[in-house]
Amino acid sequence: MSDAPGSLVLVVDDEAPILRVVSAALEARGYRVATAENAEIAIHRLATDTPAVIILDLGLPDMDGIEVCRRIRQWSETPIIVLTAEGADDRKVSALDAGADDYVTKPFSMPELLARVRVALRHHRHPPGEASQSEVEVGDLTVDLAGHEVRLAGRVVDVTPKEFDFLALLARHPGRVLTHRTILQEVWGPEYGTESQYLRVYASQLRKKLADDPARPRLVTEPGVGYRLVDPAETQPSGA
Repeated sequence: MSDAPGSLVLVVDDEAPILRVVSAALEARGYRVATAENAEIAIHRLATDTPAVIILDLGLPDMDGIEVCRRIRQWSETPIIVLTAEGADDRKVSALDAGADDYVTKPFSMPELLARVRVALRHHRHPPGEASQSEVEVGDLTVDLAGHEVRLAGRVVDVTPKEFDFLALLARHPGRVLTHRTILQEVWGPEYGTESQYLRVYASQLRKKLADDPARPRLVTEPGVGYRLVDPAETQPSGA
């Protein structure tokens, strides 16, 4: 069963076979499903049906999927998982920068898509990093935002100020992919955006300090796109 039995998932794709297969898989796991074949119908159903998660194909006939993400984000925080073509890293990055929460590359496995839906539901129901919350937890990793302290299974981890800022940003959005550009601008400043080599160095240092297991990493690299922080105990559809 899903983490939220009965949650409504809106599936947006102009390919009828994909709509059928994805809808059947979701319904078999206890979700309710609404479908849309184009952006106009999708936006209408989002407004009237208030789904818990949106699965959005970027290749729609009436509007570019990235523009759909931007429009949705003007008034809704509903998690968006986009479906992208294999090798379309620039499209993934643009969609994430436009407000998408995650992506799955076509052709995709159904377990991968279902895992992404579960993560989106779990963290949307329990939004981390709100103003009143001084600590965020991702598995056995605790980030004390007020005290600028990182603890792993109760043990304090020595991190530099920039390492802390990098980790804290990811911890406030657990399971969500943050693009290189987003991380650089949030941590280093608005004048940054293309210096992804900074992130490789800091990610490598954090993995060593967090004793990351390459087989089940907590700091996951999404090649050509960005990074995400996950609980290693959760299902991980993406590699390191």
